[in-house]
Amino acid sequence: MKKFTLLFTIIGMLTFQSCTVNDTTPINTTDNDTISEVWEFTRSFTTTNNFSNLITFPHVIYSSDMVLVYRLSGVTSGADVWKLLPESYFMNDGTLDFRYDFDFTKYDVNVYMDGFDLAGVSAAYRTNQVLRVVVIPGFFGNKNTNTVDFNDYNAVLNAYHIDPSKVLKIK
Repeated sequence: MKKFTLLFTIIGMLTFQSCTVNDTTPINTTDNDTISEVWEFTRSFTTTNNFSNLITFPHVIYSSDMVLVYRLSGVTSGADVWKLLPESYFMNDGTLDFRYDFDFTKYDVNVYMDGFDLAGVSAAYRTNQVLRVVVIPGFFGNKNTNTVDFNDYNAVLNAYHIDPSKVLKIK
């Protein structure tokens, strides 16, 4: 009888051990509250501001967010031409004349000119420059960085589902 009880106990333990619960409910990984944004600023680069503009964001961004800055470099066939910073201009001999560059924190972006004779740069390149700051949440930036041509402003808008009519123009 002891052997029968032992055998029954072992079979019972094996039977109960094989019962597991598999939860197959899909996990929602869609990030519905993360939104890419574009802010537009018009700024001038002069000796007074040391050819630099510190632009405060309308709100604090996350430290994981990616920031891109574009400068309106012209209009072709009625369409704006946006160039991604940094953007460099060279003299005829190939040496650097000047460039636009930027750095950012979660509070602001500093857009500046760098070069040898910035006061001598044509006013067309220094005054009333239209800049667009594109904020891409880190969640999106990590997924699409290999497939998006960041030099193409419109490709960035399409990739991150940014509505161009919702660009926030800030004075």
